[in-house]
Amino acid sequence: MQVTIGIQNLTREVTFETDLKTADLTAQVSDALRDGAPLSLTTTKGRTVIIPGASIAYVEFGDTDKRKVGFAQF
Repeated sequence: MQVTIGIQNLTREVTFETDLKTADLTAQVSDALRDGAPLSLTTTKGRTVIIPGASIAYVEFGDTDKRKVGFAQF
């Protein structure tokens, strides 16, 4: 699943893929927003992303976009 996190006062977003299920990710994000605790997530490549909960502006997540390969027909 692709995750995009907007951080307050920054123009760039943090985007990565994770193997977490939607319910688990929703619970972790909700906890971080409610408590102001850091949001710690693991990417599909095994890296850890930590973002201060108080700095999270928004979080978008969903299925990764499958890119179509081939030629367009008009």
